[in-house]
Amino acid sequence: MLRRRFEGELKRLQDEVLGLGYAVQRAITEAVDGLKVRNLDVSQQIIAGDSEINRKRFQIEADVLVLIATQQPMARDLRALAAILDIIRELERTGDYAKGIAKISLNIGEEELIKPLLDIPRMSEKAMDMLGRALRAYIDNDDRSAREIALEDDEVDGLYNQVRHELVTLILADPSRVEQANMLLWAAHNLERAADRVTNICERVVFSATGELGELPNSPDQSDA
Repeated sequence: MLRRRFEGELKRLQDEVLGLGYAVQRAITEAVDGLKVRNLDVSQQIIAGDSEINRKRFQIEADVLVLIATQQPMARDLRALAAILDIIRELERTGDYAKGIAKISLNIGEEELIKPLLDIPRMSEKAMDMLGRALRAYIDNDDRSAREIALEDDEVDGLYNQVRHELVTLILADPSRVEQANMLLWAAHNLERAADRVTNICERVVFSATGELGELPNSPDQSDA
């Protein structure tokens, strides 16, 4: 009976993690869309909605701690629960990146963009595709897919470097563009960090599935975490 109850609670928590992940995916995607098309109302909604992402993260964390305290989980179960705690932290921080992009959009305001946004939306699409598949790998206990997803971080890094090069070129040609260029570069940096967070999630998937704890290839430097 206790075991069945534990498994039911674990499944519920995994569903909550997925729900949080989907909310974060939506926030990043909408924040970038709002920046691209200069929809300030959407940007304001993303900022307001960040508190709900935070609330969900802390509720899941509280439920995990209660489950650990009351159900005496076995070693493999503890790995699954520890992975949840790490994953929801990474998701909450990714939600912060969405809020950051939305704030950048508001700071730019009604000003026309200095260039059409092409690679920043591509960064968003790639990073959020990686996130969705990483969450599915977690639910499926699929460490092989997690390892493969982590390798794709290089693609996001490549797009970030391209954005940085283009913006620096624009600044050199016209120094009056430096303020907005710096804001757009910071938006791209947020997306590059979001992809790094996905790599961290993949590490926790591997840990949950195999007990192997360590950095995967392309694991980010966490000095600015």
